[in-house]
Amino acid sequence: MSDPPRKPKTYHDINVTFGNRAARALWGIVYLLLYRPSPRTAHGWRCMLLRLFGAQIGKGVHPYNSARIWAPWHLIMDDGSSIDDHVICYNVTTVHLGRNAVVSQHSYLCPGSHDIDRPGRPVIGSPIHIGNDAWVAVQCFIGPGVTIGDNAVVGARSTVTRDVAPDSVVAGSPPRLLRMR
Repeated sequence: MSDPPRKPKTYHDINVTFGNRAARALWGIVYLLLYRPSPRTAHGWRCMLLRLFGAQIGKGVHPYNSARIWAPWHLIMDDGSSIDDHVICYNVTTVHLGRNAVVSQHSYLCPGSHDIDRPGRPVIGSPIHIGNDAWVAVQCFIGPGVTIGDNAVVGARSTVTRDVAPDSVVAGSPPRLLRMR
């Protein structure tokens, strides 16, 4: 039995301009001095800092102080969503967490890659969308262009490079469907 056909991902070039580098440098200073050392429960403070740098943040959002967010201006967190401890959000392009979505500890959100067929291997990207009430469990890797459907669960240490259907529970590398919710 063969896998269903994959939908083609749409990648776009990531423009690493001087302005982008300057913004990331300024964010890096703010992250080190104000975001990272903030108390664990100071979610409102961290939301304010993320908003100052262009993040779209809903109500009751929980970005933890040890979560590493590369570019806040590419982050959308809907109401009640959470990026837990030690998550790396390498958001060279949009990462969108739906309402009440949770990304658990030590996970890696990576919407960026490199075009290995072009000289210099430029950075390319394709947005990640994590649906409403979805849960990405501990130590998962979510790759470019992945959509995790509403109410889906991705089990611990999974490597996700394809979309995850709504209401499904998947785990493994590559993830296999365990059951429907």
